[in-house]
Amino acid sequence: MVTSDVDAAPGEVVISTGRTEMDARLGGSVQRGALTLIEGAPASGKSVICQQFAYGALNSGVDVAYYTTETTVKNLLTQMSSINLDVTDHFLMDFLRIYRMQISGRNENSVVLFDRLADHIEKLPKNYEVIIVDSATRIVTHGQEVGIVDFFSACKQLCEDGRTIFLVVHTYAFGEGMLQRIRSLCDAHLSLRLEEMRDLVVKVMEVTKVRNADRQDNTMSFDVEPGVGLKTIPLSRAKA
Repeated sequence: MVTSDVDAAPGEVVISTGRTEMDARLGGSVQRGALTLIEGAPASGKSVICQQFAYGALNSGVDVAYYTTETTVKNLLTQMSSINLDVTDHFLMDFLRIYRMQISGRNENSVVLFDRLADHIEKLPKNYEVIIVDSATRIVTHGQEVGIVDFFSACKQLCEDGRTIFLVVHTYAFGEGMLQRIRSLCDAHLSLRLEEMRDLVVKVMEVTKVRNADRQDNTMSFDVEPGVGLKTIPLSRAKA
């Protein structure tokens, strides 16, 4: 299990990203058993944040199940390797399972898709404690509000049973009222956006909710460099 010395209480178990500066924004990172919503604009770094959590968990002995609609299994492994998050050995040793979710479009019954996904997660071997869904946007976009709330509630129950779940959605998938309802069901909420600062366009992660407490130092700007990976950018430098 992953532990962090950043604002973590003695004996507290958390899922770390493996990056001190990111964990600091999360108050010591995400607690085991938390339901985390990662929400943001296209190309704002949501997938990279997920991959960082997966990498941190795997390198601390926590098995991960990764559901993706964004890429193929091979491409995900290649992409992570290209940003210094190589998890190929973990995949080959079955510590990491990657599931490709194929959703054809509007004709798909969102209630059925929600049920299938929740059921698949529930039936995973118990050692796969960290679950990442990148992303749930296509299901949520065409889903009814009741079905969406029921799905997030089902995920919350899975977390109470020992899973730690990260759900990724694009901001446009929710209206403001619905986003607030979903956020209230989650233990943590990371909001990502793009900001233009001088001649730079940087990715910004804002921790809007963690451990049901507000944090003052809750924003981090970053970029992603091939061969290097996630690189934090001090706001003072970006604004200079």
